[in-house]
This record gives sequence, C-alpha cells and structure tokens, in this order.
Amino acid sequence: MQTLSASIAEGSFVKATFGNYRGNDPHLQKLLIRRLDTKKGRRLFVLFRFDTRDTAKNYDIQDGISLLAEKLGTEFYSGHLFTLENDFQLEIGKKGKSRLNRAKPTFNTMPETAHDRQKNNSVDPSSFFLKALGITGDSGKVKPRQHSKWKQINKFVETIGNLFDEAKINPNRPVRMVDMGSGKGYLTFAAYNYFVNKRGLTVEIIGVDANAQLVELSNSIATSCDFSGLSFRTGKIADFDIGRADILIALHACDTATDDALFKGISANASLILASPCCHKEIRPQMSHKGSFLPVLKHGALLETQAEIVTDTLRALLLESNGYKTRVFEFVPTEHTPKNNMIAAVRRNDSEKDKAAKESFLELKSEFGIKSQKLESLLS
Repeated sequence: MQTLSASIAEGSFVKATFGNYRGNDPHLQKLLIRRLDTKKGRRLFVLFRFDTRDTAKNYDIQDGISLLAEKLGTEFYSGHLFTLENDFQLEIGKKGKSRLNRAKPTFNTMPETAHDRQKNNSVDPSSFFLKALGITGDSGKVKPRQHSKWKQINKFVETIGNLFDEAKINPNRPVRMVDMGSGKGYLTFAAYNYFVNKRGLTVEIIGVDANAQLVELSNSIATSCDFSGLSFRTGKIADFDIGRADILIALHACDTATDDALFKGISANASLILASPCCHKEIRPQMSHKGSFLPVLKHGALLETQAEIVTDTLRALLLESNGYKTRVFEFVPTEHTPKNNMIAAVRRNDSEKDKAAKESFLELKSEFGIKSQKLESLLS
C-alpha cells in the first residue's frame, strides 16, 4: 500500500486491480481502481466486480486509500499496480508472507482522467463514462469487442443531435429526457454527455429499467462521472409516470413495450420521440391475406420480416395521426445489430391530427386481417 499511496502522491499512478478474493461475499471477485478528476477534485474510482453485476463508487483520495488498505491482505490477496515508473505485482500467501515483483511500465503516458473533456468529435473516446462502461480501455482506445457498440453510440449521438435541432426544443430551460428500457445505459450516458459537454445545455435525463441491478450500477457510474442530472430508476415502462418530457427514447424495448413507451411519449406531448423496436410478436399470429400477397405469408422467415414491417408501419401511422412528423430509417448497418430500424417522430407545430394517416392505419389493419394493435388500444 505504501507503493500505491506514493504513486498517487507523486502523480505516477495509472490504475490498480485487487484479486484473489477470500472474503465473506460469495459473489465479489475483484476491485478495479482508477484515478478520476471531477469538478469536486481528484477522486479514486473503485469498481466492485461481482460475478453477475458491478458496482462503482467514488472516494476522496485518502478515504479511498484507507479502504484499499483495509481490504488488501484481509479480503484480497493479490494486487497489480500500474504506474508510469513501473508495474508491481503483489502476492500474499496463506501464512501472510508476501512477494512483490517489479516490471517495466505498461503505460508511458498518463491516460485521460477527466470525464468532461470537449473535443470536436460528438463523442470523445477518452471520456470517462466510456471507460466505466467498458467500451474503451485506459488509453482511450475502443476495446476490440466493443467496436459495434461504439459505432451505435456515435450514430445515436449524431441522430439525436440532428433531431433535437429539428424539433426546435427550447434550449433556454432544462431539457428533460426519459429513456424507457435503458438497460446498461450506454446510449443514456452518451446522450447526457453530448447535451451537457458538447452542447452546453442543462438537462435532466432519467433512465427506466426493470432490472434493479442494472439500475444500481448505472446510478453508481453516473455518480462517479459527476453526471448530476442523470439518474436511473427501477420500474416497468407501462407503469412509470414520466411527467414532463421533451424527449422520449425507447431503444430495443421488447414487443409491445415499445407501444407502451410510444404512448407515454404521445401522452406527454414530447417534442421528440425515438424508438428502435425489438421482438415484434403481437402482429405476426394475427396476420392473414387472401389476395396475391398470400405466398409471402406462407413462409415463416418472410412472414416474420413482413410482420416487423407492418408493425412499425402501423406505429408510424399512429404517430402521424397524433400530430407527429414521422420517419423510419436504418439506424446502423445490420452487421452491428440485427435490430437496426429506428422510428423518429418530431411533433408538428400545429395540433391538428392527420386524418389521412389514421385512415391508412385502418386500411392496413384490414388488409392483413389484424384485429388489435397495442398502441391503438392505448390511445383509444
């Protein structure tokens, strides 16, 4: 611990890991420690890695060192310290004997430790939230297995930025965004980082997810990143009261959960609604056709694809009939994610509903023998 403390004091500390856990928690595996510069000063960022989840916390430097000193040799019996001068590997035996190995440094320059750097790119790969979420490593380079996610993040930020301008949302008041089904929060964090650090806006973003462990982890990372306007809450999309919302997003909400989210956005009169639907199950068993289109519906794979197209077309028509200018486009190429279509709806200035869109909706339902559709039921 003296070597770790000294490296922090002299400014050569890069990161550290504690392993070989022998404590009482059957699920805790290791600690990952980094230095972080926040608006409140320098902190130690500690990621507690469990077998099925992670928890992240920020500590004052001295408090963090005290915590690590308590755990090393009592719960964790190995440590790996990376500094600009040397790498150190500590092994503590069963009888308390320790062995410290010294090696040449892995890092010759200090990785970026600030979480809010501003660059010309929409997303700075050295942003701390990307490291905390496991998208990039300490050097700010995207991890090999995360390139698809990295492309999704950049495309999403580009898309939401352009649509934000089109929606003409008032930037002079706090912008409120709700992410329904936020999951691991990759895009939620990216949106917050973009609006605050790139656009200089005051925003409140709420991520909603039914998985309490993901919500806990996301909140801990948001706190560590000093993202004071970003929070996550446990709940189901259908039951969550979103209140006021300028922007509503629902990315990969399963089946009719997308309809629940779209209904929430329409009900809140959101200026911008973004949805990337997933798992289209409701319409497929209802679909039938007696005309020339019948051969397409005879084959399972084609029926599934057609059901997805019809489902999202119905959703787009309902958005249009409720006062939104709507379009459906390919979000990212299929090699990055098979669920790659996005529905984007920008509220029109006039409040008059599009009667032609509603008529088209009813005609399409009739054409394919569809008896019910969730969003229509919610709106009615």
